[in-house]
Amino acid sequence: MKKTKHALPGPDIHGLRELPGLRVDGYSLQLRDKDGFVGDQASQTAFRELLERWRKRRRKAGRDPLGKTHSRDLSKKDLDRALQEKKATAAADVMHGAIEEFAEELAFVIQRFMRQPSWRKVERIVVGGGFPESDVGERAILEAGAMLEDLGVHVQLGRLSHNVDDGGLIGWVHLTPRALLRGHDAILAVDIGGTNVRCGIVKTRHRKAPDFSRAKVVRREKWRHADDGPNRSHMVDRIAEMLQEMVVHADRHDIRLAPFVGIACPGLIRPSGSIARGAQNLPGDWESPSFHLPAALWQRMPIIGSGPTLVRMHNDAVVQGLSELPFMRDVRHWGVLTIGTGLGNASFTNRR
Repeated sequence: MKKTKHALPGPDIHGLRELPGLRVDGYSLQLRDKDGFVGDQASQTAFRELLERWRKRRRKAGRDPLGKTHSRDLSKKDLDRALQEKKATAAADVMHGAIEEFAEELAFVIQRFMRQPSWRKVERIVVGGGFPESDVGERAILEAGAMLEDLGVHVQLGRLSHNVDDGGLIGWVHLTPRALLRGHDAILAVDIGGTNVRCGIVKTRHRKAPDFSRAKVVRREKWRHADDGPNRSHMVDRIAEMLQEMVVHADRHDIRLAPFVGIACPGLIRPSGSIARGAQNLPGDWESPSFHLPAALWQRMPIIGSGPTLVRMHNDAVVQGLSELPFMRDVRHWGVLTIGTGLGNASFTNRR
């Protein structure tokens, strides 16, 4: 069947900074020191490297209590089990040592961020990404919060109010043009990370809660692309397939999809929809001037309804932060850190 061409999004609608009642002060902030980017010290990748160093010290003195599997290949369940195991005190000791050292790094990174103009007034930081969903990650965040207080940095650290896999999808309800929501129940959203891609149907439920505080992911697919090692083109093809599956599911369950797709992606997003920097954890060159992800997906994606389909892209930390917007009205300045393969960041100001 011949596909009807839908209008590509205009050049000025990606990476929006000014929203109703909210300003995005900054995101994808990159600070450097002699060892490279400061944020790299507080990623999930960095934690596993720290853990491996602790284990190497144990190996020199005797047996590694966590076995032969490299730290980067241990699952979160494996790490949590080692932390909670009462009998394996050696394993717990190693985990506690790595957690404390990582918490120090995280506190240091937050302290550095708080010195920047876009973060100086931040009162609360929501921590998302894959790392905080584990007991190990939660403990590291709690310890980092205590360390910051001791350093005189008075900022609240909190967790996402919903499933960590949903934040980068739900946040898109705040970036969808309101006119597109009329007569529709839900939107399609994609969250691209350095390890996983998530694609889902987000019911806005805006009739029950106009502030989108009750928005909900009703269907989600998660693809761990890091295990498959796709190139850039294959990855875009697979994301398009995931979107197609979501459209089919919506049709079968009478979910009225708005003609909209939101793409959350690492990096600094230009108004044109290209990526300026920060996509180094994705396979291939996503920052090439000749590559435009919204257009590449639009060309592959299924038709949604009968009107033009709008494709928008924004930074993944910004989108995840926006998922918390209804619950951040009691502070003026707030931020988000996403601890995953890398460290995402964004800061916001609520307009009075």
